Amino acid sequence: MSGHSKWATIKHKKGALDAKRGKIFTQLIKEITIAAKSGGDPDGNPRLRSAIAAAKAENMPNDNIKRAIQRGTGELPGATYEEIAFEGYGPGGVALIVEATTDNRNRAVSEIRHIFSKSGGNLGEPNSVRFMFSKKGVIAIPKSAADEEKLMNIVLENGGEDLNDEGDTWEIITDPHSFEAVAQAVRDAKIETVMSEITMIASTYTKLEGPAAAQMVRLLEALEEHDDVQHVYSNFDMDAKQLEEVTS
Repeated sequence: MSGHSKWATIKHKKGALDAKRGKIFTQLIKEITIAAKSGGDPDGNPRLRSAIAAAKAENMPNDNIKRAIQRGTGELPGATYEEIAFEGYGPGGVALIVEATTDNRNRAVSEIRHIFSKSGGNLGEPNSVRFMFSKKGVIAIPKSAADEEKLMNIVLENGGEDLNDEGDTWEIITDPHSFEAVAQAVRDAKIETVMSEITMIASTYTKLEGPAAAQMVRLLEALEEHDDVQHVYSNFDMDAKQLEEVTS
């Protein structure tokens, strides 16, 4: 499986995120609140529309969604969130982008820096690694859920970019603007997905083995467990068998 979705796909298969539903809800509420600052009507705010769809996919109650929107528009009092992006390197020179939403910038910077250094990484300057990544929609589908012809038709009819064979899954790639249409077509066809999200895909990948790979997995897990972290992107790659071993 290609490096950009391997980590996310395995996490979903393991159900590792299920035990962190509180963390997921916190992430989603922050995203809705930030998105609603640009307008509380999802019809005219694509980012808010996507955030609400993600929240509903996690079965977040409508009242929670409504309150998050109202905090974003200023109708309700609440924390003032700021978005911060970190760039840096992990073990073996793996490139990392970390997106965080926080109500305390100084604390977030200090804690993220500590996580990097503790796991053999270091923060870099702005744009030190971002040039290696491009924003894409990724939809991973179990081979048992749909055949290639059916998925290719969805890709072609809804503006998708590509359909890749990734071993036990199919992987649909879209540009960010077409993602919602393609994802909706997959849902309308009642096709099961392993993951469906807009992410950052690297142009090249750094393969790790042995202790460096295990250290990189620990870094990813520590970053994703931090309360302020919304997304982590990397060009980390390793053999699927070893990744299963270090995450089991």
